[in-house]
Amino acid sequence: MPDAVAPEGRRLLRVEARNAQTPIERKPGWLRTRAVVTDTYQDVRGLVRSHGLHTVCAEANCPNVYECWNDREASFLVGGSICTRRCDFCDIATGRPTEYDPDEPARVAASIREMRLRYATVTGVSRDDLPDGGAWLYAETARQVHEQVPGCGIELLVPDFRGHPESLQEVFSSRPEVFAHNLETVPRIFKQIRPAFSYAGSLDVLARASQAGLLTKSNLILGMGEIREEIEQAIADLVSVGVNILTLTQYLRPSKLHHPVDRWVKPQEFLELAALAEDRGIDAVMSGPMVRSSYRSGMLWARAMRATGREIPANMRDLAEPSTARQEAAALLAAGTAAGSAADRATPSPVGRAAS
Repeated sequence: MPDAVAPEGRRLLRVEARNAQTPIERKPGWLRTRAVVTDTYQDVRGLVRSHGLHTVCAEANCPNVYECWNDREASFLVGGSICTRRCDFCDIATGRPTEYDPDEPARVAASIREMRLRYATVTGVSRDDLPDGGAWLYAETARQVHEQVPGCGIELLVPDFRGHPESLQEVFSSRPEVFAHNLETVPRIFKQIRPAFSYAGSLDVLARASQAGLLTKSNLILGMGEIREEIEQAIADLVSVGVNILTLTQYLRPSKLHHPVDRWVKPQEFLELAALAEDRGIDAVMSGPMVRSSYRSGMLWARAMRATGREIPANMRDLAEPSTARQEAAALLAAGTAAGSAADRATPSPVGRAAS
């Protein structure tokens, strides 16, 4: 039997005890990244350190920080560090939040200004303890960024706010460049992975944002027990509610207490799914094992802007130039780092077992 107590001293949840019975999976050799340090990266890092600024990129040790900071993109977390919900893939602590700082939006905007960013993503924990679910924090952050850093794009990656219309309208009214809400997985295993969320509810949030005239974005994590046909249906569902931007990524297990990895999805399948999503109507797709939902967000936004015929500000037009990000499956396959050999890459990836 696994230990009955988590590292921080609390008793294990039943799902955590069950997860802990499966040892941490060994990553395949082709699932790796490398650091490319540029002058721009060094400049952003220096600003972060000298001003004591806080980003998800640095504090979560994201392996893609070099590439994003090189394009002056970064991600920020608002609303504290404790979430009122528990998702079986997520490493954020769950409990009763105590932090709520109404000055946080102004500080985040000031950090973005100090870092001289041109595109920023703001995400946060679920705050079901607050009447508005934390909607004002997101909206006010977008408003502060637009005021303090003219020309900087802002993407809000938000929870579902329990579907409350007033909370959603508060966020819509701030007019972020992108409204993002992550679907994450397929209906059959959704409640197992995200018990406090609803598949239909998440789709409804995205539909309402699309109806409000915002560019919308979502994410699907692969390797948690879904099968190929279910992924394709989830993509179709996202298309049906007007989602413009999609990221597809490999699940990486944060600890033994989290959901076990069902399979390692090869870059060739990520490439196929990206093509399928674009064929079905998604305007901009980024797909690969090490892609994350906020990875190269500015580049994805620019692709979607170009695809939808919207005007891109002059200082961002280079992001819309045709290019491939380092972690996209196409780049991995072209570099020959994908699955070891040409023969292996030519073999379709296993569909994976269906979770019970």
